[in-house]
Amino acid sequence: MHQLPPPVAASLITERLIIKSPTVDDAAAMLAFRIATREHLQRWEPARSDAFYTLAAVESQLRDMLHQIRNQSAVYWLLHARQQQEQQGESKIIGACSFTNIVRGAFQACHLGFSLAREYEGQGLMHEALQAAIADLFNHHGLHRIMANYKPHNQRSGQLLSRLGFEREGLARAYLHINGAWADHVLTSLINPQQAGGQ
Repeated sequence: MHQLPPPVAASLITERLIIKSPTVDDAAAMLAFRIATREHLQRWEPARSDAFYTLAAVESQLRDMLHQIRNQSAVYWLLHARQQQEQQGESKIIGACSFTNIVRGAFQACHLGFSLAREYEGQGLMHEALQAAIADLFNHHGLHRIMANYKPHNQRSGQLLSRLGFEREGLARAYLHINGAWADHVLTSLINPQQAGGQ
C-alpha cells in the first residue's frame, strides 16, 4: 500500500533560483507574468480570451491550484530569480512548472508542464528548476512516472526534456487543442530511477 505523500514544501532553492509553492498573495505577480508572456507563449498554449489576463481570473486559478495541492492531485511551482529576490527583494515571477493530473493506485504518475519568460531562455534556468522539482516529486511524493508532451517543432522543449532523461514513447495525432487548432504531440516520460527496477 502506498503511503500518502508529505505536504508540499514551501520552496526549493537552487544556485540561481528560488522555486516557491504558490499562495494567494501571488496573484498580482502571476498576472504580470501572464501578461508579459502572452505573445511569447501563445503558440504553445490553448487559445486564451482577454478575460484570462485579468486579476479575477488569476485569483480564481490560484484558488483552484491551492485546492488541487491540498487534495494532492497536483504540485505547482513559481520560479523567481534568486539574485533579484535576495538582493533587491523583487517577487517577480520568471517562470512556472507544474505536475498535474496526479493519479495514485497502480499508476502513480502525473503530467509535467512548464513555461519561462522569453528573456530568461537559453540560460539553463528551466533545466535547473526542473532538476530540483523532479527530485522533490520522486523523493518526497514517491511517484513512478512523469509524462511530458510537446509539439514536434518545439525543439527547445524537446532538447530540455531529453537532457532531463525523458524518453520518447510515441507521437499522438491531434492530441491537444493548442492556439485554436488540434496539434500533434511527441509523448515522453521519465521513470523514477529508484523504481526503475520494477520495485
